[in-house]
Amino acid sequence: MDENKIINGKRVASNFKNWIFTQIEGLKNKDKIHPGIAVVIVGDDPASKVYVRNKVRVAEELGMNSFTFSLPQDIAQYKLSGVLKDLSNDDRVNGILLQLPLPSNLDEKQLLLEIDPIKDVDGLHPLNAGLLMSGAPSLIPCTPLGCKILLRKTLGSLSGKDALVIGRSMLFGKPMAQLLISEHCTVTTAHSRTRDLKRYASKADILIVAVGSPKLVKGSWVKKGSTVIDVGINRIANGDSGNILVGDVDFDEALTQASFITPVPGGVGPMTIASLMYNTLYAACLQNGVKTKSWESFLEHTSDGS
Repeated sequence: MDENKIINGKRVASNFKNWIFTQIEGLKNKDKIHPGIAVVIVGDDPASKVYVRNKVRVAEELGMNSFTFSLPQDIAQYKLSGVLKDLSNDDRVNGILLQLPLPSNLDEKQLLLEIDPIKDVDGLHPLNAGLLMSGAPSLIPCTPLGCKILLRKTLGSLSGKDALVIGRSMLFGKPMAQLLISEHCTVTTAHSRTRDLKRYASKADILIVAVGSPKLVKGSWVKKGSTVIDVGINRIANGDSGNILVGDVDFDEALTQASFITPVPGGVGPMTIASLMYNTLYAACLQNGVKTKSWESFLEHTSDGS
């Protein structure tokens, strides 16, 4: 395997978190502001519990206050709404994360509206989505932001490149496309009804895949010399050795074509949590009228950008 082709998201995320830690320490010492994040989880989904534990652990490692609210599966809509409203009015809390997905009896879109947009560190409130669309400063969904940082770290300028985003969700596909447009890429969005997906993929300088379909994208789809960002995380059977995690891209095949590619695991995933921590720092500064360094400063002030 050519290690020079691998975009090591784990390493980039580690360095990004170190940079965030330094900013937080400065905020606490100079401005007497102690950033805090509240994570709200509903039900007993094992994967969600793991994600929440990881987020809380990283927040505490970076010197943030963290608050976890574990609520029952059958909680009423109005009660969960009340929790989110209370957190929006709590000065100790700068960022609110409602762990998704929610049980089917709850109205996810309505509940996201209950979160103060300036504390919406997942970047899913319609106001933040609108700000992103208009190119104004906003809280950006964590996984798209993490992907943008990896791309900028790897390629420098993205201007003029042809980019394909496979996936059109509000959580990832749509904000990712907006971020690429802001970097002056020519962007195509593909989805489940796109005809001849291979044709679009084979023309992309930047190929980003987030559909939740194991090894959907084959090596023959990948343009020679392109950069591939695999957002998918799929657990599949691997014979007698049990289950393994794979992405939405056939990694071994794509590796022969791409100049750069993210692995699964160890690619995009670590950047998502790091970006959540950055958003909480950014939100704390916004709420207190303090100017903070942007994530671009992280790239500018690290010797290799990682």
